[in-house]
Amino acid sequence: MKSIFIVYNQAHTEKVAYMLDHFGVRGYTQWNGVAGRGSESGNPHLGTHTWPEQNQALLAVVNDDKVDEILETVKKIDEINTEVGIRAFVWNIEQVV
Repeated sequence: MKSIFIVYNQAHTEKVAYMLDHFGVRGYTQWNGVAGRGSESGNPHLGTHTWPEQNQALLAVVNDDKVDEILETVKKIDEINTEVGIRAFVWNIEQVV
């Protein structure tokens, strides 16, 4: 199993929710109002007067066979609108209780 950590501009919320439903990812943990700045480009999303946009993040544990499909979809979402940003990170899961 793998965990996928997805950080995205709040403008992508509906797209990310649709993606999870499409791939049958039922369980996840979501954080709202996540502040940050991308490492490659883009403006900070800090929820302040100067930088008012905010990010959201979620963590889902999925079977290995879903990882590539989800990452490809995240890449497509990012290519459609590069101004608002989305990134995904994958970790191995050793045990689940």
